[in-house]
Amino acid sequence: MNVMNSKDSAAGGNALAAVTLEVDDLPAAERFHAEAGLAPWVRLRASTAPTSGFRGFALSLTVSQPGDVRLLFDAAVDAGATPLKPVSKSFWGYGGVFRAPDGTAWKIATSAKKDTGPVTGKVDRFVVLLGASDVAASKSFYVGHGLAVAKSFGRKYADFEAGGGIAQLALYGRRALAKDLGVPADGEGAHRIALGGSSGGAFTDPDGFAWEPADA
Repeated sequence: MNVMNSKDSAAGGNALAAVTLEVDDLPAAERFHAEAGLAPWVRLRASTAPTSGFRGFALSLTVSQPGDVRLLFDAAVDAGATPLKPVSKSFWGYGGVFRAPDGTAWKIATSAKKDTGPVTGKVDRFVVLLGASDVAASKSFYVGHGLAVAKSFGRKYADFEAGGGIAQLALYGRRALAKDLGVPADGEGAHRIALGGSSGGAFTDPDGFAWEPADA
């Protein structure tokens, strides 16, 4: 398997500096994200754009140990989220997936299999996972828009340097991402997410994910 790194990318200079979720009920979404402890990671704005099924993306929080996964997952469920994959141990670590009331899929995971310290709920990494119809083509597109490749596994997966942004961007095959989340891959209509870049203007990627200036 061919593995690439940032040396194979363009010079960079762009970063994912903001993530905006578009929601039907803005006050309800604001309450949920505040109660679930997710408010620091996303912006919210109202939208009535039609959407159904899998929206083609997920948001992922990586933490240091299983207790932190349970803490964040339970807080989200208590605030109104629906479990898609209950928290469980696997060969790669520990994690779970839930759907927020606004429809966004969130994944919380750790590579650790047991707690080694106090449970704090601290998030180590925030990743936006995009389902791509062609990972290699989308990777090339993003390199052309100033993102630097961190890791790349052929046509299966690619991620980019965070570059000081709020989140890291990663690409999976659409069906592979849906399977990982435990949802059907079918879906249509708006993605209901806007990605804010630290530099450059507005653009749309090959799968219809829209970027805008982070200060928009």
